[in-house]
Amino acid sequence: MSPRVGVLALQGDVREHVNALRELGAEAVLVRRPEELSSVDGLVIPGGESSVIDKLSRAFGMQVPIREAIAAGLPVYGTCAGLILLADRIIGAIDGQETFGGLDVTVRRNAFGGQVESFETDLVSAELEGAPVHAAFIRAPLVEEVGPLARVLAALPDGRVVAVAQGNLIGTAFHPEVTGELRFHRMLLDRISARATTRAA
Repeated sequence: MSPRVGVLALQGDVREHVNALRELGAEAVLVRRPEELSSVDGLVIPGGESSVIDKLSRAFGMQVPIREAIAAGLPVYGTCAGLILLADRIIGAIDGQETFGGLDVTVRRNAFGGQVESFETDLVSAELEGAPVHAAFIRAPLVEEVGPLARVLAALPDGRVVAVAQGNLIGTAFHPEVTGELRFHRMLLDRISARATTRAA
């Protein structure tokens, strides 16, 4: 059976992630409510505005269920704002902004400036086979500190960290769903498959 993967559909570039997951053969569904979250094998938190997604997650009663799902080992992939929401610590957060947490990293919001400072570049990841990752950075965050529990997946040529992983969690500062890069979504599906195998054993 195809894995059932949710895309948190409170705000942001939801459709692009749905398309990426379906291209890889997953069943992609929109998640806005706790009962929808409980039906999925994994979750994508899309790019958008992290403070807005944070507020809406609380308004829709999603913050605590997502935190509990992360703690229980649900595979989750966050891009851009999604990375911020998975981080344990934020630099540049607005007053009262919270995260779901789970990644032992410190992330800086809007690290590269506003929309006009958006850019694309190629990244090399030791964990990904094949061509370099063509990454789109749109009002992107940056991983300022990687704690001992997390590990680096990719960095800019100057060494600044832009992709991390920890257990079942993956976070990228860029938008692979915009450039047709599917390897990070496949990485999420691999974690879903491994978790299913472990639970079935």
